[in-house]
This record gives sequence, structure tokens and C-alpha cells, in this order.
Amino acid sequence: MRLVVFGANGPTGRQVIKQATAAGHTVTAVTRHPEDFPSGPPRLRVAEADVLDPAAVAGVIEGHDAVISALGVPYGRASVTVYSAGIGHITRAMTRHGLRRLVCVTSTVLFDVSAPGEGVFFQRVLEPFFVRVVGRTVYDDMRRMEEIVRTSGHDWTVLRPAGLFDTDGVSDYRLASGRLPGRFTSRADLAHALVREAVTEGHVRAFLDVRTTQGTPRMLDIIKREAFGR
Repeated sequence: MRLVVFGANGPTGRQVIKQATAAGHTVTAVTRHPEDFPSGPPRLRVAEADVLDPAAVAGVIEGHDAVISALGVPYGRASVTVYSAGIGHITRAMTRHGLRRLVCVTSTVLFDVSAPGEGVFFQRVLEPFFVRVVGRTVYDDMRRMEEIVRTSGHDWTVLRPAGLFDTDGVSDYRLASGRLPGRFTSRADLAHALVREAVTEGHVRAFLDVRTTQGTPRMLDIIKREAFGR
């Protein structure tokens, strides 16, 4: 298939590119900084475009079969609009060029239910602190993004991973339409699910949790990285 990937230069996006091209798909990696993107096989094309530029988005979407959005921004206090504005431009361009399949990423916290199997401290203190304080602006815009996707009329799937971390390969991860137990999702597993959903009929018009169950990191390491940049 011919896939176009937004957020291609991020850690999840690069995993998507790696796995999609290895599986034999033709891929366009969209990035604002193509000079920083690593070289790949002949079936990979790197395109310069800003997701906040609707004309540029329309230009790179034309001629593809499916769209994968791996957009991501770090936590911060400033207002975030990249997710919602970006997906708005993407969905309108898809309509213009007749594309139907869209797969994108938000977060497991958007299920709006307590983390199953977790203790009181995690459920009532730790996770709410990240959702309402540390990552509030990010999660607010993710919600706006999901509403745009949900009402777009396209054949969409939204993957909602937990805390992201890096591994060397894909594991026997879990996928479900409700929030799963566990705190982490490897980027390799997330990328595998994104590509699989994009190139198949997949779970159309569904919000899916994707969760890694093997070789997960310590919670303290994730907290240091996300909250304090260590």
C-alpha cells in the first residue's frame, strides 16, 4: 500500500517508517526537517511539510491509500493546538483527494476510566497529576483531535497507548477496545499496530488501547523523563 506518515521524524514515527517499509509498503515520511531524516530503502520518500500548513498537507496526501498520524508534542504549560489543527488539515485533505483510511495516536487516559488493577495512589494521585497538571494542555488538544476524527466521516481508528518507551523489537502486545491493565506501551508495538490497522480493514471507527506486557520499564524512570526531562 501507499502510506503517508505525519510525525514521521518523531520516535514513534520512525518506528512506523521502519516497519512499514520492511513490510514492503511504499511510504511518504512527512517532516518539517527532511535534512534530519535518516535514509531508507527506495520505497521511502521524504517530503517536507508542516502539518499546520493546509496546502502543504494536501500536497503530500494526494496519491496515497491511507494516512498514519504519529504526531506528538512534549508536555508543557503553553497551549497546544498541533493535534487538533493538524488533524483538521489532514481530514480535509483526505476528503479533497478521496482517501478513506486514517489511523492516529492519542493516549489511554482518554478512556476516562480508572487504570484497571492499579492502587489508590496511582489512580487518585499519580495519574491525575499527569493528566490535569503536567500534561493538561496536551491531553486537552488530544480530546479536540479525537472529536474531529470521530466526526470526519472517514474510516478511522485511534490508538490510545500508555507510557511510551523504546525496545528493539515487536512483542506479543495486547489490543482492546477498552482500557487495559498495565502502564506502558513500547513504540515498536504501537508502530506495529498503527501499520497493521492502516493496511487492513482493521477496527474501523474504534478507539483501541495497545499495551505492552513484557520487558516494561520502571515507573520512576518514566516519571523522570516526562515530568523532569531526565
